[in-house]
Amino acid sequence: MIQVSVVGQGYVGLPLSIAASNCGYKVMGIDSDINKVKSLNSGISIIEDVSSKEISQTLNAGRYQATTNFDVISQSAFVLICVPTPLTADGKPDLTDLTAALKSVGKNLSAGTLVILESTVEPGTTRDYVATLIERESGLDKFQYFLAFSPERIDPSNKKWGIKNTPKLVAGLTEEATNKAISFYSKFVDTVVKCESPEVAETAKLLENSYRLINISFINEVSMFCRKLGIDVNEVIRVASTKPYGFMPFFPSIGAGGHCIPVDPLYLANKSSEIGAPMTMINLANKINRDVPNLYVQLAVEKIGELSGSKILIVGLSYKVNLADVRETPVSSLIEKLRAKGAKVFWHDHLVKEWNGETSVSLSGDFDLAILATPHDGIDLTKLGATPIINTRGSV
Repeated sequence: MIQVSVVGQGYVGLPLSIAASNCGYKVMGIDSDINKVKSLNSGISIIEDVSSKEISQTLNAGRYQATTNFDVISQSAFVLICVPTPLTADGKPDLTDLTAALKSVGKNLSAGTLVILESTVEPGTTRDYVATLIERESGLDKFQYFLAFSPERIDPSNKKWGIKNTPKLVAGLTEEATNKAISFYSKFVDTVVKCESPEVAETAKLLENSYRLINISFINEVSMFCRKLGIDVNEVIRVASTKPYGFMPFFPSIGAGGHCIPVDPLYLANKSSEIGAPMTMINLANKINRDVPNLYVQLAVEKIGELSGSKILIVGLSYKVNLADVRETPVSSLIEKLRAKGAKVFWHDHLVKEWNGETSVSLSGDFDLAILATPHDGIDLTKLGATPIINTRGSV
């Protein structure tokens, strides 16, 4: 079997590993978290999109193994890098994990291997940063290995669109690298889209999520407008969606969260500032998105008056419905701001269960106010009794 190494076994790397193993590759899933590696090698999944059964099947078939050792890369024909690229405290690209991964990959890279970066980066990063670091650490020149960029398009908990039926963007530094990457992905992805250059693919990835951030921020402003007007924003969206062209529905929330939407646009904004082509729309959307929790703090004051000493329950902690992922969850900011007003804040999330040393509490009528932030399926709001509710999903 042809061996593939996938660096990073989280929401991106693990589904990709299983998809590749299911089409006949032998996959080595590399991760620095020893506990995660132990769980995976015991057949226990650590994300919702991949079942423990799927992992056990690939383990038993000898097509998948998790490890903390990068030396397996030396025997791999393909190396995929799927590590986080978050933001620093001041909102700049943070390539700490990527840099560490690239150094380890480079030290173990064999000639002729195709390295594919799936992590989100600024335009020019694959060509100028990734290639330079790999070549420095490996001792190989650009003609002795292959490098491509193929941005991840994983939408956790999405039952309609997955790895197989979501088109995959691919661009290599050379034509041969591009063709090798297309051949690799075509074995388990229905549609592979060839891009003219890594810069085109890098920018396309950032455009996708900038588009979402801008529209999510806008619909949250529209939601507040509808509240003031006394109409249901969801009904407005429903009737607007009957237009068969030029409109795509977005829905109100507590704000955009997760590893992509609140992060990726700032990679684009940072690069645009560097080259003297500032994108004010992204910066404004980012500000609006971060301000959304403030609006619900104000609504809480309008609903129950003084917040100091009041008991407030937040329903749903994760950033997305039916997912336990709390990365960049805007609910965290809401809790922080309510507590700054003196409120006693509790939260209920049967998927997350534990967070920041706190545990999920039961739904009950023993609260002055409940804020419906992330309404997972199966939540029985009748248990709140007569508790006043603020619904961040848009109802008046």
